[in-house]
Amino acid sequence: MSSEAESQDPPAFLASVLGRLVSSDPTLPYVTLTFAQSLDAKVAGRGGLQLILSGNESMKMTHWMRTMHEGILIGVGTAVNDNPQLNVRHLPFPAQGGHMQHYHHPRPLVLDPNLRISPKCKLIYNASLKAGETPWIISARPAKTESAVESQDGIDWEARKAALEKTGAKVILIERDPSHMLIPNSDSSSYLSMSAVLRAIRAEGIKSVMVEGGARVILSFLHNAQEGKQLFDSLVVTVAPVIVGAHGVGYSELLDDIPGLEHVRTEALGKDVVFGMKAMR
Repeated sequence: MSSEAESQDPPAFLASVLGRLVSSDPTLPYVTLTFAQSLDAKVAGRGGLQLILSGNESMKMTHWMRTMHEGILIGVGTAVNDNPQLNVRHLPFPAQGGHMQHYHHPRPLVLDPNLRISPKCKLIYNASLKAGETPWIISARPAKTESAVESQDGIDWEARKAALEKTGAKVILIERDPSHMLIPNSDSSSYLSMSAVLRAIRAEGIKSVMVEGGARVILSFLHNAQEGKQLFDSLVVTVAPVIVGAHGVGYSELLDDIPGLEHVRTEALGKDVVFGMKAMR
């Protein structure tokens, strides 16, 4: 095992790509967009189900990257399908104390317009055990012209909000904006301005955010960049030596070009290759 893999500090690759993690806009957090993909640019399996693409070495790198950010952002699809923990359990076990005491843990941030996330999910459960930071849920009340959006069990939006807040989770509300879709070509319930999402997060004191997906959130950030609204500062992409095929979910089909990306460094980590880039504003 390499000495860097056993190190108690993030790998030099991350320091060179991410830098100081300070946004040039004081109303926005510094944003690192990161994901793992197959050789054919697929980031999820059929129907958005989780794919384990990263090898041990690149997974450990990702967990080190988490310790460098104050928040970690995912979409509700990832939260529901994968039920992730978003912790740093793959890092070396400290000589004294546990991971929570030794390493910085980012606060989980979940984009969830309709409050689909379960109060019994791992993020909330781990927080109750003091094994993770309490998640924040970024949402929006149903428009007045809409009937209350309901989940399969028929509990209305306000009741779901109350149930989440009872667990200690914080629900941050922003306005729905049909002119800025969170997910391009999706239904109106997902209309959120990604810029408004980031500004709300920054207003709550989060200065740096690591965006981990899923596919629709990745596409939203890249779609904004394509239209000249650059909302991320760094891009870290792990490419795994596997082809998923047509049933996988990609992010590039609706994109023509992403301007203003500067290559910083490429690193081979085990079987994977990791590309680090900076966004040129």
